[in-house]
Amino acid sequence: MKQVRPKKNLGQHFLTDLGIAKRIADTVDACPDIPVLEIGPGMGVMTQYLYVKEREFKCVEIDKESVAYLTEAFPRLRGGIIGDDFLRMDLNEVFSGRQFVLTGNYPYDISSQIFFKMLDNKDLIPCCSGMIQREVALRIAAEPGNKQYGILSVLIQAWYDTEYLFTVDETVFNPPPKVKSAVIRMTRNGRTDLGCDWELFRRVVKTVFNQRRKMLRVSLKQLIPDFKSDDEFFTKRPEQLSHKEFVMLTNRVSALL
Repeated sequence: MKQVRPKKNLGQHFLTDLGIAKRIADTVDACPDIPVLEIGPGMGVMTQYLYVKEREFKCVEIDKESVAYLTEAFPRLRGGIIGDDFLRMDLNEVFSGRQFVLTGNYPYDISSQIFFKMLDNKDLIPCCSGMIQREVALRIAAEPGNKQYGILSVLIQAWYDTEYLFTVDETVFNPPPKVKSAVIRMTRNGRTDLGCDWELFRRVVKTVFNQRRKMLRVSLKQLIPDFKSDDEFFTKRPEQLSHKEFVMLTNRVSALL
């Protein structure tokens, strides 16, 4: 069977360590009984451990060469191999509107976009796990006051409990990436309402972190040009704010718009 050539333009780094592949595949067990969707299976190093679990499984792969390889290597999966771009898919159609776990060895260059799409479909995806660039994993799991704390931290933690599970060395990939990787898991928390408008919340978070070194009273002028306040709260910088404080900030901005 012809091996798949990793493609730089797709950000492909194929995991070669079977032990690590199984550890990542087993992270989906924290959210049992519902289907699993794997993104970017490549040559199926994780797929071989995922599709034998006692649950419905599908994978989505944009690379036609990988789709051909997977179809030959996993004949039982032929109906479950989706040759498409995950970022363009209607996720309601994958499992007929049912919830599912999202997992994979995510391409570094689109991992943030994948998680923003997860947030757009948060009611469909109660659990997401997988491997990403270590720097991004640290940002997702970061707490207020940490220099890694940023847009991804706040938006994901609004709806998900995050776990940094373990670090993966660059030597277990073909080709080896220039950075270390990490495995994370995000599980929906019990929150059903933020206490503010979600779209405005996203807009506020992105706006103030785009000028993360400036005080809120300065960065908020991008949303409210004539914004002024003597409240000491607005002398804070975005990395100092907790989730609850971002909710409060969003509601104060809403009252001024």
